Amino acid sequence: MADLKTFQVIEEAIKKPPIPHEPYKQSLKAWAMYCLRDRGFKVIYAQNADFAVETRNGEKINFKVTNNATDLDNQFGWIVWDSDTKTASLIPPNS
Repeated sequence: MADLKTFQVIEEAIKKPPIPHEPYKQSLKAWAMYCLRDRGFKVIYAQNADFAVETRNGEKINFKVTNNATDLDNQFGWIVWDSDTKTASLIPPNS
């Protein structure tokens, strides 16, 4: 499992993004991937998730994105967009 520091950096990337998420311009998935790549993360294809982040030690963390924080599968990391507050949050996977 990735260390806490990795998740802190991922969370900072979406809480202090290089560009704001504008749902009418780009999908949440595309925006999240851009924010993570901008921070130097290697964002790769994931078969059962929206995308994956490969850590420096080669570990893969699968992520899904959503606008609704109910019934989330805790085997994935989740990036959740709150359209009321216009903020994103990170829910790390449980392992």
